[in-house]
Amino acid sequence: MIYNKVEICGINTSKLPVISEKRKQELLHIIKNGNPSQKKKARDEMINGNLRLVLSVVQRFNSRGENPDDLFQVGCIGLIKAIDNFNCTKDVCFSTYGVPMIIGEIRRYLRDYNPIRVSRSLRDTAYHAMNIKERFTIENNREPTVDEIAKEMNISKENIIIALESIIDPISLYEPVFSDDNDTIYVIDQLSDINNSSESWINKLAIKQAVDSLEEREKTIFLLRFFKGKTQTEVAHEIGISQAQISRLEKAALTKIKNEL
Repeated sequence: MIYNKVEICGINTSKLPVISEKRKQELLHIIKNGNPSQKKKARDEMINGNLRLVLSVVQRFNSRGENPDDLFQVGCIGLIKAIDNFNCTKDVCFSTYGVPMIIGEIRRYLRDYNPIRVSRSLRDTAYHAMNIKERFTIENNREPTVDEIAKEMNISKENIIIALESIIDPISLYEPVFSDDNDTIYVIDQLSDINNSSESWINKLAIKQAVDSLEEREKTIFLLRFFKGKTQTEVAHEIGISQAQISRLEKAALTKIKNEL
């Protein structure tokens, strides 16, 4: 959503109608129990009266860089599904049910167009788990645990976790996570480099110094065995001594390096 944008999908968002919760409940009852003419009229009013709800959900996805018109249209599909599936016998506000439905529809759209390809079966498992999570949250006023989702789907919780993680959208390393005036922290700033840490460099330097302290033949054996991956027999053949001598010199070299470190 572009800040200060007035129109989306050709609709002037500043003039979107707002209807009360009482009116929403009346319309939902007509949709479920009225005649075809009444149902159509009530449904149209219900959709138009909740476009602001869709708009508020779409604004949550501002940082995704997606076309707001596309997200708004997808959100409207979620709204229509929420209207058609709402249970009037439940003592719950429509927005409590509608917002998760709209969010779920937008997320499904974003996942389907995710640049990282995930197998169909894995994606279906994730969608099923998300649907169970949405329904459980509405019915119990809390989110289910992974164990509860796994039990209902009759699969292991490990598979649930793998499926849900597979559809998480990638983010840029330069995505801002915090900003204080001109001081912005990006994702990349929170990542550590294990391979190039100061401790790693010190360890490498210590090993190099320890190897340099070996006698020339011990150093040659050490390099051939542990850097080039040759067997003791291969090293013995290359140097021209027995495998038993190679074994003895190798142990002596390792002992010296250990003592140096």
